[in-house]
Amino acid sequence: MIFHVVRLDDWLAVPERPYAPSTLADEGFVHCSPDEGTTLAVADAFYREAVGPLMVLLIDEELLDAPVRWEPATSPAPPGVAPGVLFPHVYGHVNRSAVVGMMEVKREADGHATGLALWS
Repeated sequence: MIFHVVRLDDWLAVPERPYAPSTLADEGFVHCSPDEGTTLAVADAFYREAVGPLMVLLIDEELLDAPVRWEPATSPAPPGVAPGVLFPHVYGHVNRSAVVGMMEVKREADGHATGLALWS
């Protein structure tokens, strides 16, 4: 299982098409995280200003149509992530059939991420 942080509105924007965040066009891949702890650190470091619900896609790597490469962070890893952690990068669209669940990022009023909870 790999994890991807996304605003709920972005995930729901075009439900009939595979998911493609702007990073796919800008960088050539979709940023993902290897585990819940790293995902929470990413959400806290990069999504504090996000408006609306912040979600985590639970992606079954085996169900993806696009290749996944485990690589070092493309910029300094966020605080709380151990040195040397490899991040899964999806080199293509995320087919929605590979998303097997979602979690919500629990946040304080200032946007600080405090935890993840299964979303139903």
